[in-house]
Amino acid sequence: MRRDYFELEVTNIDWLAEGCEPVQPLVQIEFSGPGETLRERLSDADGNPLEGDDVDVAFRLQGNLDEESAAPGVVAVTNRITGDFVLELNETADDVLRFIDAARAYSETEDGGGYRVIVSIDGDPLAEYEKQTFLVYDAEGEFLREESLIPSGVEL
Repeated sequence: MRRDYFELEVTNIDWLAEGCEPVQPLVQIEFSGPGETLRERLSDADGNPLEGDDVDVAFRLQGNLDEESAAPGVVAVTNRITGDFVLELNETADDVLRFIDAARAYSETEDGGGYRVIVSIDGDPLAEYEKQTFLVYDAEGEFLREESLIPSGVEL
């Protein structure tokens, strides 16, 4: 599937910078391509919808984070069981890292729950996941632990 079929919108992150009441960060991914392909990718071998524990969310830089404040990268949702990519879309590092900072701060509150992902096809929700991790990799594929969202007590 083409990356330009996807649009990503992030909400509930400004509270961190504004010092307001914490709200769980939300990622909304809107798909405008052939819906059957995405439905298949968001299903297991038996045709059942993938659960939150069945998918991973990651960000892979395509440039150097230290040299370029708006370094481009790719947000990817993968099937944890098969390792297959479910979807990929382009996003800047600044936007992703701001989101991860808000999700990390929200995880430290009493309500703490990481973040939520909603995937829709032409406005119709298809999948919703509660996630605790968001892994970040540099352009060479090296894991960036300091930039990633990893729940306490989890070792990678």
